[in-house]
Amino acid sequence: MTDIETLRSALREEPAEEFSAPDIGAIMAKGRRIRRRRRLTTGAGGVAATVVTVLVIVGAVALREPARQPEVLPPAASAPSSSTASPVPPAPVATAPPYSELAPLGDVIPLGVKGDGDREMVLYAFAIDQPTQPGVEFGLKVGYRNADGTYDGLLATNEYKGSDRSFGFHATDGGERVQNTFIPVFGYFAGPAVRITSTVRGKPVEAKAVPWSVDPSVVIFWFDQAQVESSDVLTPLVAYDAKGQRLTK
Repeated sequence: MTDIETLRSALREEPAEEFSAPDIGAIMAKGRRIRRRRRLTTGAGGVAATVVTVLVIVGAVALREPARQPEVLPPAASAPSSSTASPVPPAPVATAPPYSELAPLGDVIPLGVKGDGDREMVLYAFAIDQPTQPGVEFGLKVGYRNADGTYDGLLATNEYKGSDRSFGFHATDGGERVQNTFIPVFGYFAGPAVRITSTVRGKPVEAKAVPWSVDPSVVIFWFDQAQVESSDVLTPLVAYDAKGQRLTK
């Protein structure tokens, strides 16, 4: 058998093992989790995490596409002479502003705590525009207010399926340290609530609740660190209306 015949025989052999196709559903599910909760360790950390997820998905799909034939270029005579062609400036590329420059959606709520650089810690809503989440228009963020009026986010969270204003509790998070800063347990309730309570080791605790300035039917709440040191110690949250009637089971 000649070398050419040996090569042809090897090419006709089936591979020892088949490579499985990338699990696009699992990759997209992981991306949704990243979008729902973001530790904002850098200015554009949340954006970078989402972009990386998208690149992984695109890369996985690209591996399955067949190789394309090289494009045939036109004859050199049809192209303008390099000596007479005028340079074309590159088109401007729009970039997303870092989180510290994104304006809060509605009033900013002081948490009565100061941290890094003696900056005030605040809680506020921010706008969300994701085609894959048409029912989610906002989320909550805890961060620092800077002297120049900008904000440095620490932890952002939002609803990730359905409607962000469906009746009940949403985006409850916190109760941990981010960048050596304790983030209180916070979230929001969609409905006519005026009180948010829970219990810690059998002891009742009550959150501070403020109606959202953009939509008063949404109540933003947070717990004092001295009473709730972690979200793990809370029993199910309970909401009450102005008459003292329980809104949740």
